[in-house]
Amino acid sequence: MPKLESSPNDADPNAKATRPESASSSAMTGGTLLRDFTAGTVVFLVALPLCLGIALASNAPPFAGILAGIIGGVLVGLISGSHTSVSGPAAGLTAIVAAQIGTLGSFEAFLFAVAIGGIIQILLGVAKAGFIASFFPSSVIKGLLAAIGLILILKQLPYLLGHEAIGENAFEEMAKESGGHEKGGHQNPVFSLVVLLSGTYHIGPLSIGLLSLAILIGWDKCKPLKKSIIPSPLIVVLVGVAMAWLFEQLGGRWTVGTKQLVNVPVANNFAEFIGFLKLPDFSVWSNPDLYIAAVTIAIVATLESMLNLEAVDNLDPQQRVSPPNRELVAQGVGNLVSGLIGGLPMTCVVVRGSVNIYAGAQTKLSAIIHGCFLFGFALWLPHYLNKIPLACLAAILFMTGYKLASPKLVRQLYKAGRLVFLPFVITVAAIVMTDLLIGILIGLGVSVLFILSSNYKRPIRKIVEKHIGGDVHHIELANQVSFLNRAVLEKSMRDVPRGGHILLDARNTDYIDPDILTLIREFRDTTAPALGVNLSFKGFHDKYALNDNVTFVDHSTLELQRELRPLQVLQLLQDGNTRFRTGQSLSRDLQRQMWATAQGQFPVAVIMTCMDSRTPTQVVFDMGLGDLLNVCQAGNALLGRRTLASVEYGCAVAGAKLVVIMGHVHSSVMDTAITFACSNEDPTSCGQHFEHIVQEINLSIDDDTRRRFPNLTGDERGVCVNKVARNHVLRSVQQLTQRSSTIQQLVDERMIAIVGAMYDPRSGKIDFMLETAVGLTETPELAGIN
Repeated sequence: MPKLESSPNDADPNAKATRPESASSSAMTGGTLLRDFTAGTVVFLVALPLCLGIALASNAPPFAGILAGIIGGVLVGLISGSHTSVSGPAAGLTAIVAAQIGTLGSFEAFLFAVAIGGIIQILLGVAKAGFIASFFPSSVIKGLLAAIGLILILKQLPYLLGHEAIGENAFEEMAKESGGHEKGGHQNPVFSLVVLLSGTYHIGPLSIGLLSLAILIGWDKCKPLKKSIIPSPLIVVLVGVAMAWLFEQLGGRWTVGTKQLVNVPVANNFAEFIGFLKLPDFSVWSNPDLYIAAVTIAIVATLESMLNLEAVDNLDPQQRVSPPNRELVAQGVGNLVSGLIGGLPMTCVVVRGSVNIYAGAQTKLSAIIHGCFLFGFALWLPHYLNKIPLACLAAILFMTGYKLASPKLVRQLYKAGRLVFLPFVITVAAIVMTDLLIGILIGLGVSVLFILSSNYKRPIRKIVEKHIGGDVHHIELANQVSFLNRAVLEKSMRDVPRGGHILLDARNTDYIDPDILTLIREFRDTTAPALGVNLSFKGFHDKYALNDNVTFVDHSTLELQRELRPLQVLQLLQDGNTRFRTGQSLSRDLQRQMWATAQGQFPVAVIMTCMDSRTPTQVVFDMGLGDLLNVCQAGNALLGRRTLASVEYGCAVAGAKLVVIMGHVHSSVMDTAITFACSNEDPTSCGQHFEHIVQEINLSIDDDTRRRFPNLTGDERGVCVNKVARNHVLRSVQQLTQRSSTIQQLVDERMIAIVGAMYDPRSGKIDFMLETAVGLTETPELAGIN
């Protein structure tokens, strides 16, 4: 995801950058203080109607919602370690609150349950249970954000467009930011669209809503405004108030009615304000339903807070990580105090947090300021709040919803594949059509099903390795092997044919479930002998009592050497080169091979090759220690008796079955030797004995090359050099039997074969010249060699 500029108005909810390890406090400067103040003001303007609406939807006194908002902003804000989250009454709890008030019989009894739930949350925080959020897949978290965005858009359309259906339940409609309920029953957000298609519209609120949207969009498009310290939502509110006053002066159809304005309950004095507080009913302490309600509130509020905290952290342009355990304690203290003085239960709320970020919040001071504003305005200035049109607040929430559910996010997740996209889509649909908690559980369930499916299909890595001693079914266990892997591990081992060999590799494994260990031991002791399968172990921790025991042969032995024919050795070399150039080289225990070959070697092939540093034969043929003998010299020239003696010893005494004379393309030695051979220059400039290499390679240069080479450059010169190198290999294959009667005799006795090859350092591919091979008693087609 793209990183964000540190602009206060550029908090793209879909962006994610590298996070610091802790949410350390930001330095307080004049700039951050101003941004926090303006962000707190905007969040206050959005939070106030939401607090009232959630209270109404919960069948609770309206003041209980305001009180929860004040406590969530001030008290929780002070204790929390989050810089951007904002706490308050949550729409996701409305169904639970309404149901528990009905079950316990009174709001005061319910307050006791809220207080107990707060104590449970404090204990969970002390027990460091905040890790729960880490077990929710990112697709579910992003689905939560996108669903809330869609719900915001749908729920705000009637207010944004000034629909006449807006009435006393206006706050309730706005409160369903998380797919909320209406008095215990679920209100599908698609209802907003149905409402829009019927009735009439008021032109005053409609004009305010559309102008507010235009300001928000234009502000975001204009770079100077976007980078200014003044957030666009604040401008929208001020413009909305001014337009409402202007329309009131115009009168008639332009007038913004009281139904389209914020409606805050008014306290005439401080005593009346304090009188709104309520104490819990402690007399219900013996009612079992009280504790069921408390546990329900604690669990749901904890889950919602941790998920929303993670979601808000994802929106933070600075990508700071909030400490979840501290947040749990803060939420618990908030709910304890709220329950004791008459407030609703609260959580960390995504919508307010996203508005906070969108408005340019830098530290948690913005949340505290929003709480102070809730208190101050609710006490002293409720009449001014009642002048704010709902249309401009709806525009702010509409744009916030668009950023949360942007088409860019959907495209991004679609490209990530169905394992990410389907849980995302299902989470969004479930939250929109049901509610936040049920939707998250459905999305989580779908993600778990995908995880189980993935574990069943690909919990382990199984590779059939073609070792020199035969095929080995190499099973690499994962870092964590649980009982979920039992079925596929057993199937993988049972699928090995009779006489096959299994290597269980646990070198990268930290944990193995006891059920898996029982399966492995039973397979070793009972199943493997019955199926005729050999089982080896590597890398198991000592505590599992499965010591390293590799019984298959991954290097050449005397028995294997005697059984192999030249064509079989050629096949081994070709297969090894294929593994090398495709990045599938065998995992070898070189120390074990060193010990096994310390007393003797039984090579299967002699490789005559250039001394080029890019052609280590054991690597390019993917062979082990003791498998190959190497004869290396510059230009791969077949020089003198010492070279021939080396090849003769390798075949006649050491027992190699194949001689491979391998040149390579783009050889600098070959280029230099051809240059001297085609000119009168003295080759001793490259060393006293370099002329011997020139003389040997000169025999492979045809007349046309000798004439043209001095004038060639670039690719044409390279092609010519490669041609001579190939001719030199072909000539050496024929010359080897002519210069050595020992080699000729071994060929005649069908003990060995000789084949030429060319290696390309750029691709790693070795081209075997089978058509000119000497001593092959079968055709390559019969041997299955390409």
